[in-house]
Amino acid sequence: MSLAQVHHISAAPGDEEAGGRFTAVGPGVSAALLAELEPLVGYELPDGVPHRPADAELRSLPQAFIYAVLSDGSRTVGRTAPARGDGTAPVRFHTHAVHIPPGVPLPGDRLPVEAWRSPHWVSATPVGGGALSDPLAMLPPGPAPVREGLDDFAVSRGPWLAAVLADLRRASEEEAPAGGPVVLVEKQSADVARWLGLAAVTLPRESVERLTFTTYTRRPGASALRVVGALPEDAAAAREAGLRVHVCADRPPVDGAPDVWARTAARVWRSRAPELFEEARGLPGDPFAAGPLAVIALCAGVALGPEERAAAAGWAAERPYALDAKRTGQLVEALTSPGIDDRTGSEFDAVGRLFGALDGRCPAAVTAPLAAMLVTEAVRGGNGSLELPRRDAFVGPDGEAIAKVLAPEILTELESSAGGGRPVARTVQLLRVARLLGVNGTEMLPEVADRLARTTLTEADGSEGTPAFAPALLELLDEQFDVRTALLGALDRIAPEDPGAVARFLERVALPFTGTQALPHLRMCAEVPGAMTTLGRDRTAVWHRVLRAAGLSPFAEPLVLRTGVGLVWEDRAPTVEEARLLLEAATSDAHRAAGTWARLVDAALGAPADTEDGTALAHDLLRAFPQEIGGRERAALQLLELCRDLRSGAPEPGWTEQVRTLRDRAAPLEPALQERAFTTLAERLLAPDRPGAELYAFVRSDDADLIAAYDRAARAEPTRTRLRTHPAYAADCFTNWTAHPHAGTAWTTTAAALLDEVLRPAVRGMTAEAVAEVEETVGRTGSSGRANAFRDWNRSRALGRLGRRIAGRVRRG
Repeated sequence: MSLAQVHHISAAPGDEEAGGRFTAVGPGVSAALLAELEPLVGYELPDGVPHRPADAELRSLPQAFIYAVLSDGSRTVGRTAPARGDGTAPVRFHTHAVHIPPGVPLPGDRLPVEAWRSPHWVSATPVGGGALSDPLAMLPPGPAPVREGLDDFAVSRGPWLAAVLADLRRASEEEAPAGGPVVLVEKQSADVARWLGLAAVTLPRESVERLTFTTYTRRPGASALRVVGALPEDAAAAREAGLRVHVCADRPPVDGAPDVWARTAARVWRSRAPELFEEARGLPGDPFAAGPLAVIALCAGVALGPEERAAAAGWAAERPYALDAKRTGQLVEALTSPGIDDRTGSEFDAVGRLFGALDGRCPAAVTAPLAAMLVTEAVRGGNGSLELPRRDAFVGPDGEAIAKVLAPEILTELESSAGGGRPVARTVQLLRVARLLGVNGTEMLPEVADRLARTTLTEADGSEGTPAFAPALLELLDEQFDVRTALLGALDRIAPEDPGAVARFLERVALPFTGTQALPHLRMCAEVPGAMTTLGRDRTAVWHRVLRAAGLSPFAEPLVLRTGVGLVWEDRAPTVEEARLLLEAATSDAHRAAGTWARLVDAALGAPADTEDGTALAHDLLRAFPQEIGGRERAALQLLELCRDLRSGAPEPGWTEQVRTLRDRAAPLEPALQERAFTTLAERLLAPDRPGAELYAFVRSDDADLIAAYDRAARAEPTRTRLRTHPAYAADCFTNWTAHPHAGTAWTTTAAALLDEVLRPAVRGMTAEAVAEVEETVGRTGSSGRANAFRDWNRSRALGRLGRRIAGRVRRG
């Protein structure tokens, strides 16, 4: 069918009164469509064009080649070009357009952009309304005319290719992207058309047909088309309008396009191989996935970057059936090329997946280079996430060759003394590759396993949840029985040093230690979470259950004591009651070998002041571990033992001074222990049967802390009750509290306060007979002068004056 043609003359520059007009309209183009078409073909001259341009200047003006979709679904392809006018209008802008009805393809099923070089566009309306040859129907056959020079153009625009192609792809989506058109800034409008020619070759046909465009406009922000061309002078305004602007006539961009497909397409163009786009569209997958195009490019020898190679390997791994043997071999050869030095971890991971997909599907000669590349990267590149080949991938000369190269490197790194700082994933990978290549490392395995065990615990404690290395480690233990035996044995030996860390690790990584190895400490560490859940706060019961899980008696293996105590009490000390049970559960020799006696000492020293069993525990510990306990701890336990003797009533003489001596040796003394010792001493000094020499030594010591403890004990209710109910005791206290007037300040102040604030209320509450008994006892045990002093004291309220009188009478007596 013949397509309707339209001719239009735009207004002359500077002639605001004259509007543009259609000078010829073919059949079937309605007035409504003409009204819609007119804004699309309007033309504005660039800045700086003279009023009467010379012929050369006229020819150099930009032409607007346009493709648009109208509201009724029809389309139009046209060209607007400046032309020589008459005397009053030296420049006119003539549009020659073709209207394509809805559903009608272009002649020859061509693409709109193919018409931009058609020789049948005219710059004047046909005289007399006669018809001209259709610019679309008379196109030369084949793609050569439209593609002519595109390779050179693509190479010249290499820095912009990827970014522009990425934006053109987005602009060709079924739903036009928000944000306005893509703006291509070139000095020549023909170069904008060349960009559209690149898009026509690169994009699928349905995408190209959606790509409406014009090669020149002064107002990009007002255009409803998807791609517009502009001159450099209008680039700033387009940017200010928030449009995607590519200034291809300026300095190359610094940032590359993140679109891997676009980068791959750019490399294909720079390699002058546009035929590969059509070839890639024959492969399955998304038309804009980078994988198919990258595969075809690599097979054709096009050099790609690491992300593009990874995309090719990943796509081929998912569809190994999509490539024939020839292309598969070409792809493997390209991926394993020795000239590539920029491979990344993601690329190696993709190659690993490709090897897994091809292994067994292709001959070993095809996959062997992939296997060699993977194990070489595993050893030299440190990529711990690689999917390694199977062991039989290296059977024969290929395996011997790669093993000969890599074995010394593997053994050297495994033997390195710096292995303690080597990540777990790295050690696991080296051990797996060593087995894969048949490298013999039996002699070094115990040392390697010990370092691996310690690093495993360190990394696990420093991570949240399941450690990242866990899957690879478990796979290693499943593959290599000798490594599993060595590693589990190493962890079992380490467990007594830090059982809490091992227990936390086993909760997050289920190690396979259900075999014949004894592994008592690992079994204890695995048992403790369940025991605590079941038995709750009964730590002694938890300890017994965990100890049973070891399967060994502490008499046979004392270290299970240390592991059990570390698991149940961690960094806390047992209570005194728990410590006594622990001491009874095993011999002192077992606790000595396990080092758990120190925990028992901590329990005794940290016991609350009102815990009576602490003194008995101290007594037992001093006799059970006489050589181990020394220094401050020994003095503190001896102080506790002395408290026990003071309460039993049979201490060795000189115990007042001994308390002070042990207190100083045990410094810094635990507050509860000091309180217990001082309180016990004070209570013993307040007892009716205390030796006078001890009280004398106490008073003369002028020890402020001890005297303060004595003051508190004297004011306690048991002493007050005894004072009120036992006249003889009240008399004894009066005698003691008045017998040392020349002692230090601490004692004299305390004694005076006790007389006035403790003894006086007690005596006043007595009957007359009891008071008389107190007075008689004071006189009988002291002197008549002291009895008189008591009478005066009992009558007087002025303690200061009484004190002076008492002191005078005592001296006269």
